[in-house]
Amino acid sequence: MTYVLVHGGGSTSRFWDRLVPYLEGPTLAVDLPGRTGRPADLATLTVSQEVASVLGDIEDAQLDRSIVLVAHSSGGLVVPGVVGGLGDRVVHVVLSAALVPPEGGYGVDCMKQVHREGLVRTVEEARRAGTVVTLPGPPADPEVFRTAYGGDPLDDATLAYVVDPVRCVADTVNHYFQAIHWAPVSHIPVTYIINERDRPVPRETQEAMVARLTRPSVVRLDCGHIPAVTDPEGFAHLLNAVHP
Repeated sequence: MTYVLVHGGGSTSRFWDRLVPYLEGPTLAVDLPGRTGRPADLATLTVSQEVASVLGDIEDAQLDRSIVLVAHSSGGLVVPGVVGGLGDRVVHVVLSAALVPPEGGYGVDCMKQVHREGLVRTVEEARRAGTVVTLPGPPADPEVFRTAYGGDPLDDATLAYVVDPVRCVADTVNHYFQAIHWAPVSHIPVTYIINERDRPVPRETQEAMVARLTRPSVVRLDCGHIPAVTDPEGFAHLLNAVHP
């Protein structure tokens, strides 16, 4: 099997650097549009454009079969489109605190109410003012990221890892306002990894998203939002155990 790894918001394919050495199979870590070498208009970037980019990378890599599609956080928004484009080449989907909106709903529907309302209000105000809202890149003070993910505070090496500009980049918010349809995934085995101490995507939100899937397998981890970074060997063990 080949693992196709889709990063979440404000990140890049380098998010998976710690994980890849532990995977027992070929890997393709993709960059969504707007990362280094992938020019994109972050103001207007859509899920459809992101899906097309992932499908293009898979075709370029000539991955003909037995793909395990792994998505983290907002990377979940591209999963239905990628599965729809690949058909039976995808044999398993693994979602790590990944966004699963209600059928026909939006990524913004998966956010905490206060964050959802704040983002909607900010985007509407920006639209009226003729400006653009994007996610920021590396923070001025890296310390804000030490506890931002939930779970145990990040050690110094991990903090430096996540705020490194090769991984921490400006990103779109526009894709949170695109309708998502999960019907193409209904026949594919899905494993959803719930992070019990996740701060950006609380456990309760993950539970609600799991309930929208068709007979998923559920794995629970005692960790924050980024287990592929904080426990790459343990996370790889889960991926190595999946099967069609």
